Amino acid sequence: MKYLLPIWEHRAEASKIKVRFCLVVTSDSVVRGERRDEVTPLSRELILSKGHELVHATVVPNDESKIREIVSSLLDKCDVVLVTGGTGLSSRDVSVDAIKPLCTKEIPGYGELFRYLTFRRYGAAALATRAMACLSGKTLIFATPGSKDAVELALNELILPEISHLVYEVRK
Repeated sequence: MKYLLPIWEHRAEASKIKVRFCLVVTSDSVVRGERRDEVTPLSRELILSKGHELVHATVVPNDESKIREIVSSLLDKCDVVLVTGGTGLSSRDVSVDAIKPLCTKEIPGYGELFRYLTFRRYGAAALATRAMACLSGKTLIFATPGSKDAVELALNELILPEISHLVYEVRK
């Protein structure tokens, strides 16, 4: 398995990186005060538990221009922008559409793996998510569904286990 050695070396070097996260929760009902934001406290807890930091968190409505504007404003403040909500198929699900013009490189494996893990838990309903990830300059952007379960799945199973290595690679 000599061909795998560089990844382990990179991961060892990357383990020292403290990743700066920014969180953008997209939710009309939270903005209107009809529902409590449960995603921010959960995300903060999971991010901090792995030794990283949450440097900014905000809640915005499902408005394409507002989402793009806030994500754009965070690109130079964070290593990672996590956008939750707005990844489905309804007319109000516009997060992916807002983010795509900002992408300089796609990371297709994230969406594929997220849908696979969702399929294993919930079945074919996984087809309804457009979860995606990309690179915008030197900042990673992840878009995940907005439910607590989806955010926890994304962070625990995909993002946090590999984020230091991904940031290391982006900085090279």
